[in-house]
Amino acid sequence: MFSLPKNVTLIEVGPRDGLQNEKNNIPTEVKLSFIQALHDAGIKEMELTSFVSPKWVPQMKDAQEIVQRVRKNGRQLVLTPNKKGIHAAINAGAESLAVFVGVSDTFNQKNIHCSTSESVTALRPLIQQVKQDGHYVRACISTAFHCPYEGFIRPEQTVALCRQFVEMGVDELSVADTDGMANPLASHSLFSNLKTQFPEVLITAHFHDTRKMGIANIYASLQAGVNRFDTSAGGLGGCPFSPGATGNVATEDVLYLLQSLHIETGIDLTGICLAVDEVAPYLSRPIETAMYQLYKREQLERKE
Repeated sequence: MFSLPKNVTLIEVGPRDGLQNEKNNIPTEVKLSFIQALHDAGIKEMELTSFVSPKWVPQMKDAQEIVQRVRKNGRQLVLTPNKKGIHAAINAGAESLAVFVGVSDTFNQKNIHCSTSESVTALRPLIQQVKQDGHYVRACISTAFHCPYEGFIRPEQTVALCRQFVEMGVDELSVADTDGMANPLASHSLFSNLKTQFPEVLITAHFHDTRKMGIANIYASLQAGVNRFDTSAGGLGGCPFSPGATGNVATEDVLYLLQSLHIETGIDLTGICLAVDEVAPYLSRPIETAMYQLYKREQLERKE
């Protein structure tokens, strides 16, 4: 008989991963209101923004202003693809950094224009330095299950890449089903392996809901002992370098699952829906997650 975690941490990625692929330009003030509402709902760990080239990801052009103006609350991560991004983030006042590498060489080339091994080689001295300087470092492992260009990824490839980052001294591994091709068996197997091999590192599961398997994969990962998940309020998201990848698994839908299993998160579901209200009018597509739609229907019924 399996046992589930009693407590789970949800790392909210809506402000960064959720908005990076949004076609409409979201005003900085709206992003800040969205972030504050998420904090008000009980979120303690969050991806705020990314220090990437505005040429490639124009939505993140206000990264410096976001970091400098946001109210400090819990662990606030910023994504940094390279030396330039890391230095810009630190100069803006960021304390917690996230780096990212794809297991797939092809994905990595399309994303950051170098191979996986070249990325690891370039990041190694940077990670070691920022760790010495006292920064928290998260390594985001993309295409951990499948690549839209290369197909299915062998689990040993993902584990080997994770091991390299563990040896560099990262605090956390965020292991991502980038294009939503994982299934519960594969999720349980990979995360069981990672939890066993790297007990000293925080292991976070990051699922996209492209094929509506996100909740099933999260449940399988809970059974494997995972107690940290990246989620996105409103199911926002998608990867600009992964054709067809839709949003991340929705924070509000994951919360409902966890609440039904009596797993504590410290996060208020209605508060998450209120946060989605802050950004929804500015988006190019409607929010269609189950719990947000239920929340909106209940609002209408109260008005009638």
